[in-house]
Amino acid sequence: MRLDISKSVPKEDQDEKVSGRSLYVSDIKMDHVLYAKTVRSIHPKAKIEKIEIPELPNGYFVVDYKDVPGKNHVNMIFEDWPVFAEQQVNYIGEPICLVVGKNKQTIDEIIDQIKITYKVLKPNFQYSQSVIHKHFDKGNIKKAFTKPKYKISHTYETGYQEQAYIEPQGFIVYPESEDKITLVGSIQCPYYVKNAVIKTLGCEPDQVRVIQPSVGGAFGGKEEFPSIIACQLAVAVKKIGQPIKMIFNREEDMENTTKRHPSKIILTAAIDEDHKIQGLKAHVSLDSGAFIGLSGVVLSRAMIASTSAYTIDNLDISGDVYVTNTVPTGAFRGFGAPQMIFAIEMFIHHIAKELGIDPFEFRMKHLAKQGDLTSTSGLFRDPIIMKQMIEKATEISDYHKKVEAYQNPDVYKGIGMSWFLHGCGFTGSGESTHIHARVKLEKDENNHVYVLVAAVDMGQGAKTTLKKIVYETLGVKSETVSFNNPDTDFVPDSGPTVASRTAMIVGGLLARAALKMKETWKKDEKMEVIEDYVQPEYVKWDEDSMIGDAYPAYSWGVNIVEVEVSKVTYQTKVKHIWSVYDVGKAIDERIVMGQADGGIAQGVAYGYLEVMQHKDGKLKQKTMTDYIIPTSVDMPKTDTIIMENPFILGPYGAKGVGELTLVGGAPAVALAIEQAIGKNIYKIPATPEYVLELMSDEH
Repeated sequence: MRLDISKSVPKEDQDEKVSGRSLYVSDIKMDHVLYAKTVRSIHPKAKIEKIEIPELPNGYFVVDYKDVPGKNHVNMIFEDWPVFAEQQVNYIGEPICLVVGKNKQTIDEIIDQIKITYKVLKPNFQYSQSVIHKHFDKGNIKKAFTKPKYKISHTYETGYQEQAYIEPQGFIVYPESEDKITLVGSIQCPYYVKNAVIKTLGCEPDQVRVIQPSVGGAFGGKEEFPSIIACQLAVAVKKIGQPIKMIFNREEDMENTTKRHPSKIILTAAIDEDHKIQGLKAHVSLDSGAFIGLSGVVLSRAMIASTSAYTIDNLDISGDVYVTNTVPTGAFRGFGAPQMIFAIEMFIHHIAKELGIDPFEFRMKHLAKQGDLTSTSGLFRDPIIMKQMIEKATEISDYHKKVEAYQNPDVYKGIGMSWFLHGCGFTGSGESTHIHARVKLEKDENNHVYVLVAAVDMGQGAKTTLKKIVYETLGVKSETVSFNNPDTDFVPDSGPTVASRTAMIVGGLLARAALKMKETWKKDEKMEVIEDYVQPEYVKWDEDSMIGDAYPAYSWGVNIVEVEVSKVTYQTKVKHIWSVYDVGKAIDERIVMGQADGGIAQGVAYGYLEVMQHKDGKLKQKTMTDYIIPTSVDMPKTDTIIMENPFILGPYGAKGVGELTLVGGAPAVALAIEQAIGKNIYKIPATPEYVLELMSDEH
């Protein structure tokens, strides 16, 4: 079978000149390609009693669970997510089968004629069925809560957030040979897809090849979800023996793909007479939707972020993942931290208000410093420059003066500030026990070097950053180093492009590999250097107790948001955003600033603008008309400062940046709105409807 990419590229771009055009999966054309569309459940929970398939025209096929040669589940952490539903469906939109053929209109007509008889069951939409429970503690929580001077408790809630990437989900899958299948898809984890397909087909690793083309955004939405489509199409190709293409339209994508987990977080603090938090209890509830997916790890990251940028000596932190008959939730930039950081930032502020003390001074009293224990009793080994960052942020925003000026309840203006950290890399022992990252550098006899890693550039600039690390370490010109899109037949498994790990972990390995190549450089000869990840010896982590160093390093940030709220409509207008970040060392400052601008836009919008809800399991916002994300009109002027604080084990001192720039946006804008309206905010997004509800409340 021939993959003819040239057919998709304008003739004038088929030379070596840089055109600026990118080839996405929907652009790829193949000979004899068929198309696929998914038949989905119309009920949140039901037994499938009978499926009646009409007589199919020649060249059209139905593919379902009976065609799966291996295991009918998608390879994730748990084995509860089926490739195709069998006897029962558990959410509206769950895939039951594919209809495959050469004409999309005919496929639609066949789907309209398929009759499915259901026995409707009672769905569950409440936090009542826990499938994962986690807990850790620190210090002596019992002593901290023995007759405290003050005991304060509040509950905070967050909703769905849609990734809203530019390019919808999609794959083209084809038989490369009689025994081998190749998948080309909009993904961020090539080896996740490969490993999932191997299990579903029950085949050998060398019988599956995954190629990543250009990717139009992901934000976590293309971490685990593409494996589902890949497995379905791989089964179809195995059955039919022809190339098959399936690209979601926007509505199908928004209705059926994973979102950020809704959460409910209960925080209780024990405070002494000196206004010091002696102990904190937290319980995190996450809604996983119909299947667990990555929810256990999302829960872990949320719990680990329970004290954010603060040090509290005594903790009792627990959490549960609850299954509901709704669309599954999953990876999204920040991965559990945005929910918790919203809650703890609001809570710290609310405690100060209830105690009648200055929130800024109260927060400063609890600010983490080098040498403190982390929430999981690890150690902040590296310098923490948050005081300098806070000073700079408050200076450039005129924060203290505005806080005072906006105390006037008639002005409906507010300014909010959030402090936060974000762990870089996989949680705990993930890098050493699960990922085992490997990178490779190859040099040909013409002294051209090739970067071979599974890291995906999905718009965040990984190609630029990682290539720059290699050519600067080697001391060669940039044009003598190439970094092509990953192809699992050629690149080693350097791990998924997630968890703010790409620059620090993969980049660090590449820097070491490049240094070895430089030291053993053989001119005009082929060379190969492989580097494997080795966990720093000081990183100790117990997965069961969640005790130890959760991450090898932390990035830090300060966000300040200024708003104005309409006295008539209660709509929020964001007027200005100031940010200061410690990402270690910016390998490429332009890319870091791009990440900062995009991250704060998503974070702030999460806090006040982006509304997604379901009614009886069916999402009400399923188009970009219904689901509002910020445009250039909504985004104000942003001032961003990067303060250097190099991490000794990062390449040139780099740490993570991608997720950090999102996690503090929501509490900053919520605190600003809170000041503007003079009412406490306990859930996001803080929409005009929610503000009206607060303003109508007499208490």
